[in-house]
Amino acid sequence: MTDTGIEITADLVRDLLQEQHPDLAGLAIREVAGGWGNHMWRLGDELAVRMQRMDPTPEFQLKERRWLPVLAPHLPLPVPTPVRFGEPSERFPKHWTVMTWVPGQPLDHGSISRGAHAADTLAGFLRALHVEAPAEAPIATDRGAHPRKCTDGFENFFQAVAPDDIAADIRAVWDDAVAAPEWAGPPVWVHGDLHPANVVVSDGTLSGIVDFGDLSAGDPAWDLAAAWVLLPAGTASRFFDTYAHADEAAIRRARGLAAVKSLFLMLMGQNGDRDLPGGKPHWGPVGRAALDRVLKGV
Repeated sequence: MTDTGIEITADLVRDLLQEQHPDLAGLAIREVAGGWGNHMWRLGDELAVRMQRMDPTPEFQLKERRWLPVLAPHLPLPVPTPVRFGEPSERFPKHWTVMTWVPGQPLDHGSISRGAHAADTLAGFLRALHVEAPAEAPIATDRGAHPRKCTDGFENFFQAVAPDDIAADIRAVWDDAVAAPEWAGPPVWVHGDLHPANVVVSDGTLSGIVDFGDLSAGDPAWDLAAAWVLLPAGTASRFFDTYAHADEAAIRRARGLAAVKSLFLMLMGQNGDRDLPGGKPHWGPVGRAALDRVLKGV
């Protein structure tokens, strides 16, 4: 269901395609499990339909439409690229977009066995993404900002799920990130939401990055947090060596932000255990494992 009460079904997707992009309406349509703000449907073998579901505004889809075609040619991993636009209509009063399909398995349902390769791959991707953003790039009010502007979020997650036996260690990591100097360079492109459901893996390593709804210009530390949130234990050091552009302050900010992201995953897992909307039970162990990596440092 969407926030307008409309059930998104394969028949609805096909009808919308028939109305606005009839040359695609004959392709096979298969639902993709997961997603919250948007509902995904496979379209044939090479495309997907991204349907606005719970997102209150079309901002995230419109952002992807505007910027992914600009960025994708310069990125060393596949990312979803818009190929057709679906506009609001009487049948479905929200935006939807036909995008290229990024093959692979989401990391929250898969694993990385080739840790060194994944560390090098992620570092190479982020080096390519983290270039100076143009003046007209979107600016995020939260993701992309210094950790000190995110203390409310940290406290909420911390109070909800931080294990008592490591609470002091988590807070020490966060306090160190808040005390770290700000990013001194120009705002760079930041994915902003790198967690295990937003990357795909194949052959034991990273093979694609998805969901650029939080793309913005800001502090690269938001993405560098993925060294702990995505990569296996013991590979963060290799990641930062390969990335090569993170100073001590950036690593301190990134580690604190990784703690926040880990707590968020744990909270989503807790919500899933309680059958709350949007909760994902399997994210709890994923978040706790990431938090353990955060506490071990680089």
